[in-house]
Amino acid sequence: MSNIELKKVEITSNFWNRYRKLIVDEVLPYQWQVMNDEANISIAEDPQNNGQDKKSHAIANLKIAAGDISGHHYGFPFQDTDVYKWLEAAAYSFSYTQNPDFKKITDEVVNLISKAQDSDGYLSTYFQIDAPERKFKRLQQSHELYSMGHYIEAGVAYFEQTGNEEALNIAKKMADCIDRNFGDENGKIPGYDGHPEIELALVRLFEVTNNDKYFKLAEYFINKRGTDPNFFQDQIAKDGESPQRDLIAGMRDFDLNYYLASEPIYKQKKPKGHAVRAVYLCTGMAKVARYNGNQSLLNVCNQFWNDIVKRQMYITGNIGQTATGEAFTYDYDLPNDTNYGETCASVGMVYFAKKMLDLQAKGEYADIIEKELFNGALSGMALDGKHFFYVNPLEANPDDSKNNPGKSHILTHRADWFGCACCPANLSRLITSLDQYLYTVTKDSILSHQFISNVATFENSIMINQTSNFPWNGNIHYSIVNPKKVKFRIGIRVPSWSADFSINVNGTVQKSRVIDGFIYFDVVDSTMSIDLTLDMEVKFMQSNNRVRSNFGKVAIQRGPLVYTAEEVDNGSKLWTQIIKKNAKVTVEFDSKLLGGVNVINIDSIKPILDDAESNLYHDMARSNILETTGILKLIPYYSWANRGNGEMSVWLNKQ
Repeated sequence: MSNIELKKVEITSNFWNRYRKLIVDEVLPYQWQVMNDEANISIAEDPQNNGQDKKSHAIANLKIAAGDISGHHYGFPFQDTDVYKWLEAAAYSFSYTQNPDFKKITDEVVNLISKAQDSDGYLSTYFQIDAPERKFKRLQQSHELYSMGHYIEAGVAYFEQTGNEEALNIAKKMADCIDRNFGDENGKIPGYDGHPEIELALVRLFEVTNNDKYFKLAEYFINKRGTDPNFFQDQIAKDGESPQRDLIAGMRDFDLNYYLASEPIYKQKKPKGHAVRAVYLCTGMAKVARYNGNQSLLNVCNQFWNDIVKRQMYITGNIGQTATGEAFTYDYDLPNDTNYGETCASVGMVYFAKKMLDLQAKGEYADIIEKELFNGALSGMALDGKHFFYVNPLEANPDDSKNNPGKSHILTHRADWFGCACCPANLSRLITSLDQYLYTVTKDSILSHQFISNVATFENSIMINQTSNFPWNGNIHYSIVNPKKVKFRIGIRVPSWSADFSINVNGTVQKSRVIDGFIYFDVVDSTMSIDLTLDMEVKFMQSNNRVRSNFGKVAIQRGPLVYTAEEVDNGSKLWTQIIKKNAKVTVEFDSKLLGGVNVINIDSIKPILDDAESNLYHDMARSNILETTGILKLIPYYSWANRGNGEMSVWLNKQ
């Protein structure tokens, strides 16, 4: 088994190839126009209310740093990362779509980045253009290592997909610069970035260069975090206490929990603060633990994982309950109409889950990858590829968003772009790299954990062809070709949502034991076929009854997809809809709706609203409630807000 390495995965899923093609044909060109300030967009409606109301200027910032044009920096200190994540998404797209004209553009972007980089390897355009004397002086807010980490990821990806040595050299120069400036030695900075990211990026660079220096630097940043509770404040005192010196307004108001820096990482029991920071740090910790075998670090990963997934995650996979700091709050606090659920946080959960699966062959990690891919993350982009959600609520009402300041961050239609545009390119790089999230190879098994049709080739001419019409159908077929009769095991995940399933191997029904979410079969012959049939019945899901917001309500799920009701199908005042006790449920595929989706119809009751002039409160015993019966129509959550502005609700009343 030691010789079986994954070589290539070609995705054949109609569902996902539509999105992967959309990224290439629409999303990346659109984002390129936006970053060059050539798109006719409006970013005035901004869920962060951060005051950024102009165009992106991201490419212009790099050109100014490179000396090609003159001017000042515009945008956030991390504006460069929009370009880096876009470049990474483009790199992965070359694995399945060859486009010489587009590659010429991406090569030119690499050249521009190289030209903008300082001779010592430093690159963060805000500081290079407008504040060179403040480099690494205000790490709580500066995002310098965060930004360079995102380039390192992009540079490695671009090198791997295209062989472009310049892209990799930029990344190595960055990492060398960071290594020269950070550490506990005299003259170095004994600290870390306020926004984790560099940790996982450095391990990524280590993997491609095999240079242990980069791995040790990643370890350093993880081990150093939280050890000096005064580090950020001491830097601020030296750099200048005046609020006018802040790089991002309001950032110093958050406590150290927000930055996951209140205590050493080994003493932290649960994630607190900014959700994206948390999952990026967790991804870095898991990557480091995989290589150094640090059980204590893995224990922290497990603790964070359990708290997020079992007590602070929405049924759609979204995380981060509050707009204040885009942050976690506390266990079982899961409000549906004020939650944040940033798209980047869902993307980050995929990264975290995959690295945990690399460490431990447990189906629960793959369950979350699936939950995010088909729900929480995918909701972040419209079907046209040109409109996006930053915030992903589970209940929305245009009147609330317009008239209630506490819900102003909840958009009921996707926006053209954002002042802080981290989410669109983050989702793009996930979708174009989707082939990397379907298999995990252990020392004795090939784990197939996502039901996304594909043809995978491995060493020794082993090939696995998975076909299905998932997520609309639960019949999964595997055809395995093993011409050299190499002995290995294939592990196939049984999703947590499919307690009932059947398995057929080479035409014979099998009774197989589920081990940590997987069923295993020995592969010894030159060919083998496996048919897995999953339970695709419509399920009425309940929350743990500690979740106050969902008490007495149900959510509808079929297979991996969470469903939702929209005003366009069911009228307004969705909160009055009540699913009948013994409701009839039907499922039908509508090829013309939302790119083709299964629609769920459920018998419901809807009370007739009281007269607007009636008393605000009245005696229930004397009330004569009138109601109508009808059919509640539900669509997949990821597809909402593609047909106009209106109400939406995932959690529904039930008799």
